[in-house]
Amino acid sequence: MLDKLILYFEYPMVRYALIVGVLIALCSSLLGVTLVLKRFSFIGDGLSHVAFGGIAIASVFNVSHEMYVVLPITVISAVLLLRTGQNTRIKGDAAIAMISVGALAFGYLLMNIFSTSSNLAGDVCSTLFGSMSILTLSLSDVVLCVVLSVFVLTVFVLFYNKIFAVTFDENFSRAVGTNASGYNLLIAIVIAIIIVLAMNLVGSLLISALVIFPALSAMRIFKSFLGVTVFSAILSVICALLGIIFSILAGTPTGSTIVAVDVAAFAICSIIGNLK
Repeated sequence: MLDKLILYFEYPMVRYALIVGVLIALCSSLLGVTLVLKRFSFIGDGLSHVAFGGIAIASVFNVSHEMYVVLPITVISAVLLLRTGQNTRIKGDAAIAMISVGALAFGYLLMNIFSTSSNLAGDVCSTLFGSMSILTLSLSDVVLCVVLSVFVLTVFVLFYNKIFAVTFDENFSRAVGTNASGYNLLIAIVIAIIIVLAMNLVGSLLISALVIFPALSAMRIFKSFLGVTVFSAILSVICALLGIIFSILAGTPTGSTIVAVDVAAFAICSIIGNLK
């Protein structure tokens, strides 16, 4: 098995998959802690459905690089979702459900009406569940992922204290002069970027698991924000690596395999937490 794995590593597509997988897992876990604590976990699910609609639009207009269409649409939707969620008439969970279901339905409708693909069911399945698309990344895809991941990590490190304050007590943050709305907007934009990046890894329907499970697992063992964040990042990267390697060796869908490893890690952390 080791010889087989070494042989696979000689292929650039496998190395690309590992690089992108690690970066996406790292970025997802950092912001996942904030989303879980703010009780806004399902924003990832809503934005992933919006990204699916963006992919449908890109395919209709035969855009060669879907990222340039999907990313702006998802970022704009994240901003609208934040604004709509603050509306007293439409609560946050209702806004997420409204946008996600609408985007998913219109995306699938567009793909059925305008698609020229001979395997529409396969394309939809690959988009929703990730399939093996992580192994078809080009060098330009990897470079774009690295640039966006560095941006996400830089934002998190530079504004760590502000994100911490807004996460735990938004009203107090406003009282001491912090621009809470601006930082919430920044968090929403960063999450949108992560969602678009993660679609190639686990698909649009499984993105929430990549964001939520590492944070929940870390919370079973650690109690401090810093401890949860660091352990969540480490655990997420390990699970992504194990999931990608196992999927390559066993020929299983990459996204589903990574999520399965995340679920197993959550079960182990829950046991450790109960023992503590």
